[in-house]
Amino acid sequence: MVEAKRRVPDAQAKLVFGGIVAYLSVLLLVPLAALVLAVVRHFGDVVEQLTSGEAFHAMGLTLVVAAICITLNGVFGIAGALVLVRQRFFGRRFLDALVDLPLALSPVMTGLAFLILFGRSGALRPVVDLLGFSVAFAWPGVLLATLFVTLPFTLREVALVLEEVGDHEEQAAATLGASAWQTFRRVTLPNIYSGLSIGTTLTLARALGEFGAVLVVGGGIANKTETATTFIHTAVEERQEPAAFGMALILAAAAIALLLFLQNRKAKV
Repeated sequence: MVEAKRRVPDAQAKLVFGGIVAYLSVLLLVPLAALVLAVVRHFGDVVEQLTSGEAFHAMGLTLVVAAICITLNGVFGIAGALVLVRQRFFGRRFLDALVDLPLALSPVMTGLAFLILFGRSGALRPVVDLLGFSVAFAWPGVLLATLFVTLPFTLREVALVLEEVGDHEEQAAATLGASAWQTFRRVTLPNIYSGLSIGTTLTLARALGEFGAVLVVGGGIANKTETATTFIHTAVEERQEPAAFGMALILAAAAIALLLFLQNRKAKV
């Protein structure tokens, strides 16, 4: 009886484990395998269509926008995290909640909001016209939309690390006569490196995969505002499936590589 009772939890655990593996396989592994097989079957057409100027422009714009987002959100993320974690001021909770707004809003709503502001009859359209550039249906709109949806990631990861390490080392450095810049460069920055690298990875992954916001505000115009994700959308609509398969596999491979890097970084923290 004792042995039977001991085997029940093991059997239940195996059943649960099998169910989880089956569930994840159906949702994740099977679609990815289908995508790989589709690329293999149409490999010649995939290479031909992905070496076109339109495909190169779409991937190039995606990489440029992602690089700018990493840089700007990295600077803002560090500064914002230091303010939210190290400072106490009126409205801090509201500002803290506001940072998470991009996570709650639909990307399509975000793109529409920018379109309302910078579109043909937008409130800020006269301003950008005066400055001599366009936002709606132009690459600055794609950049703004991507910046919006990627804003919280670096800030939240850096803030989490700042809360964990505390400010004892920073106070000690200040006591020893270090300037604010010296304290930041020699104490704060090394301490937040892990959070910064994780936040940067998440920002890059989100920027590469953004679709809804950039489609609405940018329009997915070929060789102008078309990103890698909107390229896939256009290719599917125009019955150019091999191009869609190939670009989707590239983005999937990039996402998997970033995920592995992220897991490696978290294991070292």
